[in-house]
Amino acid sequence: MFKKILIANRGEIALRVIRTCKEMGIKTVAVYSKADAESLHVRFADEAVCIGPAPSSESYLKMDRIIAAAEITNADGIHPGYGFLAENAKFSKLCEEHEIKFIGASPEMIDKMGDKANAKATMKAAGVPCVPGSDGVITTFEECEKVAVETGYPVMLKASAGGGGKGMRAVWKAEDLKDAWDSARQESKAAFGNDDMYMEKLIEEPRHIEIQVVGDAYGKACHLSERDCSVQRRHQKLTEETPSPFMTEELRDAMGAAAVKAAEYIKYEGAGTVEFLVDKHRNFYFMEMNTRIQVEHPITEEVVDYDLIREQILVAAGVPISGKNYKPQLHSIECRINAEDPYNGFRPAPGKITSYHAPGGHGVRIDTHVYAGYMIPPNYDSMISKLIVTAQTREEAINKMKRALDEYVIEGVKTTIPFHRQLMDHPDYVAGNYTTKFMEDFEMES
Repeated sequence: MFKKILIANRGEIALRVIRTCKEMGIKTVAVYSKADAESLHVRFADEAVCIGPAPSSESYLKMDRIIAAAEITNADGIHPGYGFLAENAKFSKLCEEHEIKFIGASPEMIDKMGDKANAKATMKAAGVPCVPGSDGVITTFEECEKVAVETGYPVMLKASAGGGGKGMRAVWKAEDLKDAWDSARQESKAAFGNDDMYMEKLIEEPRHIEIQVVGDAYGKACHLSERDCSVQRRHQKLTEETPSPFMTEELRDAMGAAAVKAAEYIKYEGAGTVEFLVDKHRNFYFMEMNTRIQVEHPITEEVVDYDLIREQILVAAGVPISGKNYKPQLHSIECRINAEDPYNGFRPAPGKITSYHAPGGHGVRIDTHVYAGYMIPPNYDSMISKLIVTAQTREEAINKMKRALDEYVIEGVKTTIPFHRQLMDHPDYVAGNYTTKFMEDFEMES
């Protein structure tokens, strides 16, 4: 077992990992930028090392500084959290070379699943249902036209190295294809330094449903059921729940089996998520695999009573998994509380939190790193808290979330609390009748 783990991240996920390490008797090292000197992950770690100024390019993305911090503190493991270097094959390899265990996917696994076109080809070979479209990267516009005709409109152009909605274009008719091809490639080149594109059939009325998996070093994998992440804005998730209100037992069994098949085919080690698009007829298609812990992992933990961070650490230490598949016993909802103004286009709202009061009570969990007096820096993602509620039924969970949101006080900055409170009263959300297009018609009430 590890003696000391360095957490190569910040904010709530860094604190989340620190808590589990402490419960396991493992010492912790926090790394931080100058902007995060007062963050709670720095305060509660056993040791802390400043790795640079505020910009992430000068701190949390500086691989050499993180490795140096691990070496000077004698850390024998590095947990990357999510974002930053969590899915960076070069960093995973660098940890290997310095004989520090990367608590995440191997460089080969990240390379295999990180490129979406390669991942799709791998999943096809594994027998996992995939969205119809191109076989790998499209290199010319002539090929793009040909694949579009074969696939059938509407189609979706996607950047092979993409994420966060960058380099994606929906195309409904042939005459719009050229403009979409040119603009998607330009955006992808600017965002990722890579303009490789692939194409998929555009799934109408899609749900975004993902399956949590865990695999060990011995080729065995299991799943921990689904999360519905369909409420999104610009491809960024806003709230998640499990079980999905769209799910049936038959669909859960089929998606779970497909996700386990995918993980075992590639001999996946660690916690990961197999993400699917599900159409209105409950046909499901592989979308991508995230080779890391997810932001929304707490709702899975709550409904199956399972510490995913602990399992990541155990698997990385060579402990085999039980191989048991899990089904949700309760209902859990997570609202991502962002420092954004929902009345003004969700514009980021960094600044000082002047007053903070967290909700409590049975079935209420908050993962956060902020407090009264905390200065939210403008340099990073705007998420400042995750509010998770768990109850016996979906109706009870929604009512509990309403109560918790009403109790949650964050003053001094704008937050998305008012948005989530309105969402919990929206008739389509309450009915479980939502797709990834839900936010296109959502309007905030003053």
